[in-house]
Amino acid sequence: MKKKNIWLWNHYATDMYQNRGGRHYWFAKNLIKNGYNTTIFCANVRHNTGDVIDIEEGIYSTDTRDNIPFVFIKTPKYKGNGKKRILNMISFYKNLFPVAKEYSKKHGKPDIILASSVHPLTLVAGIKIAKKFNIPCICEVRDLWPEAIFAFNKVKENSLLGKVLVSGEHWIYKKADALIFTKEGDTDYIKEKKWDLFQGGVINLKKAYYINNGVDLDAFIKSSNLNILDDPDLEAKKFNVVYVGAIRPVNDVGKILNVALRLKDHKDIQFLIYGDGDQRKMLEQRVMVEGLTNVKIKGFVNKRFIPYILSKSSVNILNYSQNQYNWARGNSSNKLFEYMASGKPIISTVKMGYSIIDKYKCGIEIENASGDDLARAILDIKEMPKTQYDQLGQNARVGAKEFDFKVLTKKLIQVIDCVTEENK
Repeated sequence: MKKKNIWLWNHYATDMYQNRGGRHYWFAKNLIKNGYNTTIFCANVRHNTGDVIDIEEGIYSTDTRDNIPFVFIKTPKYKGNGKKRILNMISFYKNLFPVAKEYSKKHGKPDIILASSVHPLTLVAGIKIAKKFNIPCICEVRDLWPEAIFAFNKVKENSLLGKVLVSGEHWIYKKADALIFTKEGDTDYIKEKKWDLFQGGVINLKKAYYINNGVDLDAFIKSSNLNILDDPDLEAKKFNVVYVGAIRPVNDVGKILNVALRLKDHKDIQFLIYGDGDQRKMLEQRVMVEGLTNVKIKGFVNKRFIPYILSKSSVNILNYSQNQYNWARGNSSNKLFEYMASGKPIISTVKMGYSIIDKYKCGIEIENASGDDLARAILDIKEMPKTQYDQLGQNARVGAKEFDFKVLTKKLIQVIDCVTEENK
């Protein structure tokens, strides 16, 4: 049987190339193991860094990493989220068309395209180019645009631009041969819009699938043993409350400092914050002014050290703002599954819909968590009997196995097979 050629499109997979890991990197690795020829297409400019993959001639270059072919599409450099980033998105979209044509002449056309957001232009290109090739396109929606834009008040939903964005989103959902959502409740959005067939719309929910983010468990365990971070605080005989991730308004990391202030008399508890973002300096100033000796803001850390850091935690914090995101549809954050893989209890400062923490009984979710609520949850886990504490960790590992990318790739193959069969 002829191997299927799968093209995975993710504008920002350049980061996965550099880190040797990430959703589409792990999908590609496992698809290749399952007999598929798989290629990742991404921009040559790495998001949020000054890194650029050089393209000496033309508008794309190629490289292979860990047997995964990568195609880097030429885009302009940018910083932040302003006009230059939008130009970068548009450039990626426009250049996908000639690159797809030229690459297919050299390497054969794909049997299927999986086009992944964040931004919707990649999905639009996937649908249009798949039509030219007379093949199906799977659109993977990892963030509900434009809802996320509306939530942050960057654009008003009732504005002309807002209506254009919603109309474009509807077109994508209608034209895609299949839809993959990363949160279990994301199809509720289609129902809320009354776009589904049952309510007189044109979108058949039978073509909508759920494949969350996850973790490469083998790589995680290997990294926790090999990539050891020299950090004395991790080795201290203390109850380590660990947060790993961005330090931005949506993550509301200042709440952790509020809790540290409440628990400052518990000398055996320390708060370790790993990550960076536009609120980091403000929080470092607070630590100094408020004399929070039980808080260590570590700053950016290479992703390869995250498994080791989490192996030294006592409890991991999923800390989010209550009002800057719609948590009713679930959670697809990468760190949730890294936390689970570490086998340590988790505390979430928001109550999630379709809750994975509740499903696997691996921690505590707090609805509308105040600083006092979070402090109480930390003490509850610290003071619980060892057998109960250990059970939370074991439950987390059980859940992580179900979100291992070997399992998630099997789900993706089922989608590929269904779409292929329907388009014969």
